[in-house]
Amino acid sequence: MTAARTMPALARYALALGDDALVLAQRCGEWVTRAPQLEEDVALANIGLDLLGQARSLLTYAGQVEGDGRSEDDLAYLREERDFLNVQLVELENGDFAVSMARLLVFSSYQLELYRRLVSSRDETIAAVAAKAVKEVAYHRDHATEWVLRLGDGTPESSRRMQAGLEVVWPYVDELFAMTSRHGVWPDPALVADGVAVDPSSLREPALAHVRSVLRSAGLTEPSPRWTAQGGRQGVHSSPMGHLLAELQHLHRSHPGASW
Repeated sequence: MTAARTMPALARYALALGDDALVLAQRCGEWVTRAPQLEEDVALANIGLDLLGQARSLLTYAGQVEGDGRSEDDLAYLREERDFLNVQLVELENGDFAVSMARLLVFSSYQLELYRRLVSSRDETIAAVAAKAVKEVAYHRDHATEWVLRLGDGTPESSRRMQAGLEVVWPYVDELFAMTSRHGVWPDPALVADGVAVDPSSLREPALAHVRSVLRSAGLTEPSPRWTAQGGRQGVHSSPMGHLLAELQHLHRSHPGASW
């Protein structure tokens, strides 16, 4: 049994949402100096910083609820891969710029609907994090929307690459909205019943409605994947996750106790 499975349900919930933000922040940061234009370096860096701020708040709260004295740094840098509870979509390698924009469109559409609902969470801390994040994520979605439209409705080559990006991302979409899988149930149904957490399946239609509208306007086709990812919420990850964590955690593990 992984350490994450022994945490209280509320701590696991905050941890999973924080891990989503932390891992995608790392992927956004990888685009700095590599984006197609200078302004996009800045934009993706700012999106990454927004996500990192969400992650810090959520990981700090997860540590407080857990009650074992672990800080946000402990949870970010000193956990093993199987103790991370993020969906596999966010750990997917950046690949072509179109892949990253397809991912950002899907994930921000999901996250925006999630945070809109969590503003009314009966947990005051989660509600406060959501109230701040919903404004940030609305920008993330707008940014991704503009790029998908620009690429999809651009040249034949940009359209081809945007469609190829969607094909890469689509097997990871269903996991965002799955409450149950062969690996377990997430979030704890009691948290949903108590009005603390949100049933992710209830977010599918509003989130994908925006995505599908963008695809139609861009002349793109929604893919039909032959397989779907699952297990991230229970610590089952894809091969890129280990490489991502090695880079994310290297400095902290190499110099334990160091501070800025």
